[in-house]
Amino acid sequence: MIERKYLLTFILITTLFALWGFANDITNPMVAAFQTVMELSASKASMVQFAFYGGYATMALPAAFFIRRYSYKRGILLGLSLYAVGAFLFIPAAELQSFTFFCFSLYILTFGLAFLETTANPFILSLGSKETATRRLNMAQAFNPMGSLMGMAVASFIVLPQLWSDRRDPAGRLIFSSLTEAEKADIRLHDLAVIRDPYVAIGLVVLAILIIIALTKMPQTGADTTEDTSVRTSLRNLWHNHLYREGVVAQVFYVAAQIMVWTFIIQYADNLGIDKATAQRYNIVAMSMFLFSRFFSTFMMKYVDTRLLLMLFAIGAALCTAGTIVIVGKAGLCCLVGISFFMSLMFPTIYGIALENVDRKDATLGAAFLVMAIVGGALMPPLQGLIIDQGFVFGHPAVNASFVLPLFCFLIIGLYGYRTRYCK
Repeated sequence: MIERKYLLTFILITTLFALWGFANDITNPMVAAFQTVMELSASKASMVQFAFYGGYATMALPAAFFIRRYSYKRGILLGLSLYAVGAFLFIPAAELQSFTFFCFSLYILTFGLAFLETTANPFILSLGSKETATRRLNMAQAFNPMGSLMGMAVASFIVLPQLWSDRRDPAGRLIFSSLTEAEKADIRLHDLAVIRDPYVAIGLVVLAILIIIALTKMPQTGADTTEDTSVRTSLRNLWHNHLYREGVVAQVFYVAAQIMVWTFIIQYADNLGIDKATAQRYNIVAMSMFLFSRFFSTFMMKYVDTRLLLMLFAIGAALCTAGTIVIVGKAGLCCLVGISFFMSLMFPTIYGIALENVDRKDATLGAAFLVMAIVGGALMPPLQGLIIDQGFVFGHPAVNASFVLPLFCFLIIGLYGYRTRYCK
């Protein structure tokens, strides 16, 4: 999959997948943390995800134009710089105790992630033959859940257990809501500092990676040397490529499903009387399954058509989601965790299939729209939060019923796999 001359570059670029995986999955449980410490509704707390994934939507196209004008390496360096700035903005956000400022910090941080994803994914595809490009991207993407697991572990074992606002009485009820405003202010100051510290730490790590990449010479793969093509021509070519056009739509629904599944595991468990720190461990199990399945599915691609695998995994995810909706109790939570096994191959496989027939000169702009598709993660979680806030839907727990949204998303992804496999 990887030629020796590209090996060092592949390793360095692959570290970026872990970096944005960390940011994604330390942020997901922060929705529940902010909901408690800032006393927000589920829908308002999910604005964390709106800010986080809205940054992708805002900056993906500017990132593509920057890369077309300059190079992949400069795009990576600018992305890492923005990532670090957003992380360090958590310092004044915690001092001001402003939820809006926290959301703004995440918004800037994801400007950097948009640059990194717009750059790293097509760069990995270009590091070798076209025949092994999708497998190569799946391999690189396998390191994304490693970063995600680190983010989840930090949230589960460092952040959430230290939150004073999540302490409960023997009956399992939150103590925070019954305290005086003065007592709440002291707890809020402590808890926001706990939330701040991991972001500051990852900001320092990002700066170190930035220096290493700045000092490393990157090979020319053809990706940085595309002939000048007008944006209008590239847009026309992309629009008339049905494999690509439908891939962008499928990616919107995939990211929406992924973020909803991982964000609201904590709320689902909370409805069963499980505290946040313990609930986050279910997220870690889910991500461990996701990581194992990423390597498993990459191996299976040697023997099974990627489009068929995508369709089969989407059906598996839909069945687990149906169990999550229908079953009230630990079995439903287990179904929710099991969805992650089937989500593993979806993002890189949709990405690889969508760009399969895209001309090299259009690839950067094509990658930008696939990154913009991450906006699905900004749009649907607030809608799911609104459903959860209802308490019950037709006598069924609203948190269970809310997973009808991810179910719909997986059906769309399965349809994309079917159409690319059987309707060529």
